[in-house]
Amino acid sequence: MFSKISLIWDFLRVRKKWWLTPIVLFLLLLSLLIVLAQGSAIAPFIYAIF
Repeated sequence: MFSKISLIWDFLRVRKKWWLTPIVLFLLLLSLLIVLAQGSAIAPFIYAIF
């Protein structure tokens, strides 16, 4: 897992694609929200957003 994160970080740093950073962070937070809320009572409300 950490190797993939370091690969993404190295890509962003070497290629100077800093505009991708907010997109990557947003996708990580969104996936974390979906995984954490999957078995909870909030799940129907989160799926209603999409």
